[in-house]
Amino acid sequence: MTGPRWLRGLRARLLVAFVLVTMVGAGMAAWSGARSASEALVTSSEQRFTETVTGRVEAVAPELTYPPDRDALDRLRAAVGPDTLVTYRSLRSADGPTAGLVTAEVRTAVNADGRLVTQRIRTDGRTRLLVGMPVLFTAQDGTRTPSGIEVYAVRDLDGIERQIDDLTGSAARTAALALPLAALLALLAARSVLRPVRELRDTARNLANGDLDARSPRVGADELAQLSVTVNEMAESLQQSMNTMARMQADARRFAADVSHELRTPLSTLTAVVEVLATTADHQPDPDAQESAQLAIDETHRLVRLVEDLMEVSRFDAGTARLRMEDVDLAAAVHDCLRARGWLGRVAVVAPEQIHLRVDRRRVDVVMANLVGNALRHGAPPVRVHLATHSGHVTATVTDAGPGLPADVLPHVFHRFYKADTARSRTPGSGLGLAIALENARLHGGDLTAGPAAEGGACFVLTLPRDREEP
Repeated sequence: MTGPRWLRGLRARLLVAFVLVTMVGAGMAAWSGARSASEALVTSSEQRFTETVTGRVEAVAPELTYPPDRDALDRLRAAVGPDTLVTYRSLRSADGPTAGLVTAEVRTAVNADGRLVTQRIRTDGRTRLLVGMPVLFTAQDGTRTPSGIEVYAVRDLDGIERQIDDLTGSAARTAALALPLAALLALLAARSVLRPVRELRDTARNLANGDLDARSPRVGADELAQLSVTVNEMAESLQQSMNTMARMQADARRFAADVSHELRTPLSTLTAVVEVLATTADHQPDPDAQESAQLAIDETHRLVRLVEDLMEVSRFDAGTARLRMEDVDLAAAVHDCLRARGWLGRVAVVAPEQIHLRVDRRRVDVVMANLVGNALRHGAPPVRVHLATHSGHVTATVTDAGPGLPADVLPHVFHRFYKADTARSRTPGSGLGLAIALENARLHGGDLTAGPAAEGGACFVLTLPRDREEP
């Protein structure tokens, strides 16, 4: 969302919108009220002035002689007011400021219609009201006809305009005074609206952090209350699903651990029998018998390794796997690992003379044996192990020159029981080696990653922290 940073919050937007609506409403109401008051004030002033002029003309008109002379026109002008012009055909009273304001249009309207005419005139930065009216002659029979005498009176409206300006200013001040009240009401409204939203946000955050008992209180019966009910129902359903999943996972881990444990005793017996069978297999005269014996020996060893891997995985899942930390020279430990498995002549090791750190030697041996064994079985020579020290950690990189890891295999390479080539389902590995290696690396506080090597082939990098005490 674009715009000022302070406007991105819902509270700020509600506050601004509420204040704007309030101010626009107050401004329109004040403007409308001031305009109505101004119109009423001007209309009332015009009406009073018109009535005054009419009354004075009617008071003097019966005393006039017809046709009037110049003195009669001047008397009528004096009776109405100094800002007055009285005309009778081509004859007019003494000129005053009114003479220049009477236009031909106004005189035509007075003569043609024989009625009172008013007009506002703006000259020299001032507003004036011009009133033009005919003087009516009353006959003996009571009828009234225009006498031909016309009266034009002018009144200055500057005082009225000042009153209008005062009304407008008062309306603007009233609208401005509504601003703090509008802000206060907006804050109260935003608080009442956003409180349920904040509670929903906190509930969602607690659910995301693993607190499946988090719930939102329902207040009222509006849409937010209905949303709270929906969120609570979702949380309840999620909690039940997670509890069911946890029970299923616990049952699966317990089943694997129990099966592995129960298999140890018969496997120990079977191993002893296989050892006896291995010593006598070479003396069997029948080649088929020798092949069957060797197959039984290989499959028994494979089964023993699988059970050992399952027991190790069950310890990781149950959280009972523990480290036995000791001071280890990593370079020497890697050489011992390769020597014990007869791989020294097949693997090149590049390492400083000594790399001291505290690790569980047995678990590091398991990780390195798995990585090097995979490189020898599935890769191609040369296979290299490169040890390096860094600030705060040590890396052991195992590379080969084989076909490498395909892009679709790379995301699953550490998954349990995953094999890139499903046709090799009878390979000596169980599909748990890399998963166990990753768990051992993480148990040390390190990591194990896989990717393509720079010269082709696969590359596995084991990262171990330095100076780590036993957790």
